[in-house]
Amino acid sequence: MKGLRRLRRESRRQVVYDLLLWAGLGIFIAAMGPDPFVDPAAFGMVTAPRIALAAVAVLVGRPWPLAALVLLLPLGPWRFSEGFATVDLSWLLPRRDVKIFPLLPTSPFIIWYAYLTGRRLPRIRPALAAFCLIAVVGVTVVLTMGGDLALWVSMGTALVGTYLVPYLFGLLRRRLLQQRRQTRLSVEAQARLRERARIARDMHDSLGHDLALIAVRAAGLELAPGLGSAQVKAAGELRIAAADATERLRQIIGLLREDSDASPLSPVGEDVAELVRRAGDSGMSITLDLAPGPVPDLARAVVQEGLTNAAKHAPGAAVEVTVSPQRVAVRNGPPRSRPTALPGGLGLAGLRERVRLAGGTLTAGPADDGFELAVILPAGGEPPAFPPKTNK
Repeated sequence: MKGLRRLRRESRRQVVYDLLLWAGLGIFIAAMGPDPFVDPAAFGMVTAPRIALAAVAVLVGRPWPLAALVLLLPLGPWRFSEGFATVDLSWLLPRRDVKIFPLLPTSPFIIWYAYLTGRRLPRIRPALAAFCLIAVVGVTVVLTMGGDLALWVSMGTALVGTYLVPYLFGLLRRRLLQQRRQTRLSVEAQARLRERARIARDMHDSLGHDLALIAVRAAGLELAPGLGSAQVKAAGELRIAAADATERLRQIIGLLREDSDASPLSPVGEDVAELVRRAGDSGMSITLDLAPGPVPDLARAVVQEGLTNAAKHAPGAAVEVTVSPQRVAVRNGPPRSRPTALPGGLGLAGLRERVRLAGGTLTAGPADDGFELAVILPAGGEPPAFPPKTNK
């Protein structure tokens, strides 16, 4: 049943195409055989079966071109009276007019199916077996005709020109299309990886930051005077839930960025002052020292990463943000409540790569009784000529 389904044409266009192919092949077969008006009996005995055989070959040729190639063997280039070229081999053979690449009216159709065999057949062994059969037929024809050396030359060129070369062209075409498809799939895969990295960047920069600010607000409520025990407990549960959501978000970001080397290269959203103001509104104690001059492109990303880490790992701590044309730093003091976030994550690693690509340096570590994230950026696009500031 599966084989019968493969014989069905997918569109009317394919049906018309195959009917025209069979009609053309039938006309050429008729031209090769007896004249139906002079010898109708011979036409019915010789040409009619060949036309029927051609119909079967066209029927199976679309799904199985190798089967069509074998069916058309009786119509192969086994007449050596006409050829693509005639050469003089009198220096080697008694005959002068040796036909090279014999051609018959049906040869173009056989060449077409040989090409389709290489184009569509994924395995080489069936084609090799069929070519061995074709070679046996050719050898038999030559031996039947006397085995003259000129016949061997004609038969060899017929096999190469009619069967082998078209098959190799089809095989080459298939390999080129496969390579093109693999290239396209690789490009699509890289595009998906870049998009996954972009999504991970946006989730970390926006949603992760907002979750950290929610935890800060909850921690502030937890320490606020005048609340009952139930409200304090609810605020603590909210803070823990925000921390848990942040951890799950980090796991999701890890999946999105798996096997991706793409680094986010452009900040999104608000400027540094607006970012600090929004974090302050959430309950963080922040001071901003914004030096005159141009603000570095990476300043927002550095400040956001520093504020997010401070909110997660040092709840309630005072935070100092310093921004100058060549240095951005975020320092926090000791935490006022127990941190709920787990250490590790992709934010600092991604930021370090972005700073490296920009030609800068990043330091992150303990500073006095707190923690400092500092980035030194080059002036005018040149790598910095001085080491980053460290705190003893």
